[in-house]
Amino acid sequence: MSQLYTAPRSRRNTELVLLVLALAIAIGADMLVTINLSQPFGAAWFTRVVVFSALPLVMHVVLRLRAKYADPVILPVVTALNGLGLAMIQRLDIANGDDAATRQLVWMAIAVAAAVVVLVVLRDHRVLRRYTYISFVVSVVLLVLPLVPGLGQEINGSRVWIRIGFGSFQPGEIAKITLAVFFAGYLSTNRDLILLAGKKIGPVQLPRARDLAPMVVAWLLGLGILVVQSDIGMSVMFFTLFMVMIYVATSRSSWILIGLVLVAAGAVFAYTFIGHVQARVDGWRNAFDPEVFNAAGGSWQIVQGLFGLANGGLFGTGLGLGRPDLVTYANSDMIVAALGEEIGLIGVVAIVLLYVILVSRGMRAALGTRDAFGKLLACGLAFAVAVQCFVIMGGVTRLIPLTGLTTPFMSAGGSSLLANWIIVALLLLISNAARRPAPSGPIREGDLPSSGIDVVEPRTAATSAIGTEGATAAGAGTPARPTARAGRARQGGSTS
Repeated sequence: MSQLYTAPRSRRNTELVLLVLALAIAIGADMLVTINLSQPFGAAWFTRVVVFSALPLVMHVVLRLRAKYADPVILPVVTALNGLGLAMIQRLDIANGDDAATRQLVWMAIAVAAAVVVLVVLRDHRVLRRYTYISFVVSVVLLVLPLVPGLGQEINGSRVWIRIGFGSFQPGEIAKITLAVFFAGYLSTNRDLILLAGKKIGPVQLPRARDLAPMVVAWLLGLGILVVQSDIGMSVMFFTLFMVMIYVATSRSSWILIGLVLVAAGAVFAYTFIGHVQARVDGWRNAFDPEVFNAAGGSWQIVQGLFGLANGGLFGTGLGLGRPDLVTYANSDMIVAALGEEIGLIGVVAIVLLYVILVSRGMRAALGTRDAFGKLLACGLAFAVAVQCFVIMGGVTRLIPLTGLTTPFMSAGGSSLLANWIIVALLLLISNAARRPAPSGPIREGDLPSSGIDVVEPRTAATSAIGTEGATAAGAGTPARPTARAGRARQGGSTS
């Protein structure tokens, strides 16, 4: 008995309801800060609320027009995280007499505008596969820029910033996107060669050097530059991105073991020869040692953050009623400690769960899309967010040494906010490709980009309903004609 094909719902109305809830949470947090600190609800407050509310709503409208099958949960989750971070930055501004919240809102407007441009201009995420090696070159340029004399800027021992007209920018944040594009493009094209070619030593199947050379060069170059820049956090994130994507592409646990060995070797080298890394590790291991606590660049920041978390307890002191301003860089590196003091353990757990939802929706988009490049790209971008959260939250809670990474969407910092909103746009595009109905008619010229793309054969309503196995069974009596690509693969000794 045949089944009727039902087109998937767009779920944009669900997104709108969740978006209203996210805006209510963010605006409510800002209202509590304003009330508890006895600030007026003046024109500046209303302007901030209106601008903040308008930005995700504009993106919601763009999704209705350009990607109506995109995941309905990602945008509301990101809006809630961004709003809570903005409320805490505003709270710290009132205590410190700063204006970082206004700058953060301007950067949010730039970041959302960039995400909208990605959604409008990039009709299909598979177009990015054409630029695999261009992405590698762009990544190298971005990582080298902070080392250029006169352009690079050293802050707190790390040289990862460049001077721009109105401030500073961290190009490494954009490099994590371009590196993810490069890894996804290269692995989706050369996966079979990496899996099948080369020698086998025990349980480990080694690829040929020429097949893996571009990946290793990209990793070594990025890691080497970041070691020179004394940036532990970005080094860890880039290396983890490399390991995760090659594991997803090959499903070989041996890559994880090899990666852990390289991590151990790199950690020993960095601790032995780089003073900045040694100071961070000593501050982590001996945080409560008076000599380390009082030393320049010691553990004072970590200990103050831990005291703030302890003061918050289970329920927190209330937004605006704690003293997070006692912690250095509370609005950027230590914003988790500031939030933990005023919203307590329950509030921090809720924030962590929001990040878990965001990463899981990115992984769901990876599982749903039908092309290998999209799967790898979505996995890489989702894991980049997850690793960044783990590294900074682990440092704040003294699980691992503290690094200079920002908490995605929450910390003050324009480059991080811009990069993460672009990641959101790419995940929304991939999820839209995963959920939209497959074309049921002949593909006309111009419907899909012309080259460098995995083209999926169109499915009819019947084959969409019964699935791939049913369609294969139905056509079992007709011999399949091998494609030219499959023929070339068999001649080369690999499978496609």
